[in-house]
Amino acid sequence: MAKEGQTGLEAITAALGRAGKGPPPVERWNPPFCGDLDMRIAADGTWFYLKTPIGRPALVKLFASVLKREGDSYFLVTPVEKCGIRVDDAPFLAVELHVERGSGGQLLDFRTNIDDWVACGPQHILRFEPEAGTGGLKPYLHVRRDLWAKVTRALFFDLVDLGEERDIDGTTMFGVASRGEFFAMAPAAQMRDLA
Repeated sequence: MAKEGQTGLEAITAALGRAGKGPPPVERWNPPFCGDLDMRIAADGTWFYLKTPIGRPALVKLFASVLKREGDSYFLVTPVEKCGIRVDDAPFLAVELHVERGSGGQLLDFRTNIDDWVACGPQHILRFEPEAGTGGLKPYLHVRRDLWAKVTRALFFDLVDLGEERDIDGTTMFGVASRGEFFAMAPAAQMRDLA
């Protein structure tokens, strides 16, 4: 429980300091809403509090561990408090890609900006959304609990280099495979037009 006089960010930080090891089970926590914090995750993955970047990576990782999404809203939660925050695009960035090829096919592993490694496959899918105004695509990787990482532009180019064409329901699609799953980016003809 929060100490007398602690609210918002102070209470969340204090409660997390007493938490056990391992990822907190935020999906099981449904505390009362305590209001919005002046906290924002920018499109480039920078976390801001009171319009100032949070410069301590350990603190960002701590807050990221208790990030919860409900519909289009994001919250920092403890067993006793839930505070709203703003997320400009996706809460995380995929910033590094490790590719392995073996007899079982291609394996793609991504590192996020908070140093989590995510094994792309059936449990952690890639999705590609049209980018408004450019005709391009925005790639996202599922990280956990309905939280996504936007794949950086450099890694997106790496994915395109690893891409292949496959017939999906009678349409030739361009996409990338990992752990036996094929993640379609767009119709192959459209990708050829962009090249």
